[in-house]
Amino acid sequence: MTGEVISAGVCVFAGLLCLWGGVREVRLQARLRRYGVHAEGLVVDQEQAPADDFLTPVIEFTDRQGRPVRFRPAARGTGLGLDLGAHVPVVYLPEQPENARVFTRRHRLSRIVGLFTGGVLFLGAAVLTTLTR
Repeated sequence: MTGEVISAGVCVFAGLLCLWGGVREVRLQARLRRYGVHAEGLVVDQEQAPADDFLTPVIEFTDRQGRPVRFRPAARGTGLGLDLGAHVPVVYLPEQPENARVFTRRHRLSRIVGLFTGGVLFLGAAVLTTLTR
């Protein structure tokens, strides 16, 4: 019984954490739409972390002051269409160009959908654990 309570508690915590992350991402993207500066980015490199099976693109763009800025997109994984040499739309807040985001529908939605789906699944697992005791 104690194990079931702990697992339900962990699922509730993970679910709420995912939902919080999703809300935070929605708010950030709303700020980027409202106050963001748009630029053209170029995929200049592909990096592979030791624990990952996929390559993470490195995107470079020039900010308003003419400085080159490099960043790794928040949405990562296969199928996001960021091949080496690809030109991509980028948006950033003027005070934080290093926190830029790729401004395509696929990149904007994938992170939000993933976080909200994870939150619902974790909370559903907590409910299922509680109901089956």
